[in-house]
Amino acid sequence: MAAKDVKFGTDARDKMLRGVDILANAVKVTLGPKGRNVVIEKSFGAPRITKDGVTVAKEIELSDKFENMGAQMVREVASRQNDHAGDGTTTATVLAQAIVLDVVEGMQFDRGYLSPYFITNSEKMVAELEDPYILIFEKKLSSLQAMLPILEAVVQTGKPLLIIAEDVEGEALATLVVNKLRGGLKVAAVKAPGFGDRRKAMLEDISILTAGQMISEDLGIKLETVTLQMLGRAKKVRIEKENTTIIDGAGKKKDIEARVGQIKAQIEETSSDYDREKLQERLAKLAGGVAVIRVGGATEVEVKEKKDRVDDALNATRAAVEEGILPGGGVALLRSLQAVKSIKTQNDDQKTGVEIVRKAIMAPARQIVDNAGDDGAVVIGKLLESKDYAWGYNAQTGEYGDLVKAGIIDPTKVVRTAIQDAASIAGLLITTEAMVAEQPKKDSPMPPMGGGGMGGMDF
Repeated sequence: MAAKDVKFGTDARDKMLRGVDILANAVKVTLGPKGRNVVIEKSFGAPRITKDGVTVAKEIELSDKFENMGAQMVREVASRQNDHAGDGTTTATVLAQAIVLDVVEGMQFDRGYLSPYFITNSEKMVAELEDPYILIFEKKLSSLQAMLPILEAVVQTGKPLLIIAEDVEGEALATLVVNKLRGGLKVAAVKAPGFGDRRKAMLEDISILTAGQMISEDLGIKLETVTLQMLGRAKKVRIEKENTTIIDGAGKKKDIEARVGQIKAQIEETSSDYDREKLQERLAKLAGGVAVIRVGGATEVEVKEKKDRVDDALNATRAAVEEGILPGGGVALLRSLQAVKSIKTQNDDQKTGVEIVRKAIMAPARQIVDNAGDDGAVVIGKLLESKDYAWGYNAQTGEYGDLVKAGIIDPTKVVRTAIQDAASIAGLLITTEAMVAEQPKKDSPMPPMGGGGMGGMDF
């Protein structure tokens, strides 16, 4: 076991706090509409430019092991916040350039790829199939012998293939993976959604959406007789670890509308709350559509930077749907000062804790104003003079006004989880009394040089 270095008490906390400061200072410059960019060196290719706090936090690793422990604890806050609310590691940003939003016929269901070897984008851990054929099979696939004719037909077209079946196992899965890795067949397989009769109904939904034929022995169709015309089509399929999204299926609009009408009639007729809920889920999947956001930029670096901001905005929208919204720009936290002040404390320690939180919740608003080039302390003083809950400072324009009407909002969930996660990690930091880290390895001395001439060389 490697030798360990141990630090105690104030010495330990000082080291950790230095690490906290280094990471937090790098992240906080990205906050707000006029937040600054951070440039991150990459081992290969162009540097990455981002305004996304969690992206910055993930890249920071300090050489001092004790400082690094503090930095990694704060990084945990950013990661937790990102996991809980998807945004709020820095304030959700609005895109500077217009983006085009297309709503297309699509469906998402909660089944992911059956093997990570089907992944086509290792950075995002997703399998993306462009213009694929879709085989919709009701039973389990354990051997591909019966499928060989249709597999060969798909290979001839040069198009990818998505297999949706009750399960794909054993020899069948292994053969598909080997073919994918060798580049002979662009393929991915997922389990069919649902169970029992509901699975069958959802496969029928998918077949209508993609203009395919569900392969079922009940209908007298065997795998050996399947033709390309029986396979479904879509413009794109995106498969994640736990979800599959079919985008712009080839199904006719009138067929999809007829199926939607049929499901609505079943919802009206059923007396079971459970069945009604499951029918409504099917209806939402079939009639809901999928949004595609196109992000443009002059260079790949610019596109990646914008995509970080789009991801934040989308996650903020999801969080807002869950728990509602608050005025943005750090104003919601400022308005909570009154509630914090009114907390009744039982002793001096609690009083100190309340005072720490009171000062801390002013920090986001101050940082947003500072990043915009104004004086944070002056602006906060003006904001606290007002009793209007939504009245705040627009860092983009430098003007005061109703932030909710101006569209400057934060999801309640983002604000709530930011406080909870920050308090949780801060509690651990201030109660740390000892730190243990591996001692750095000492460089071994250089071997002695060879004698005269080229005596030290080996061939």
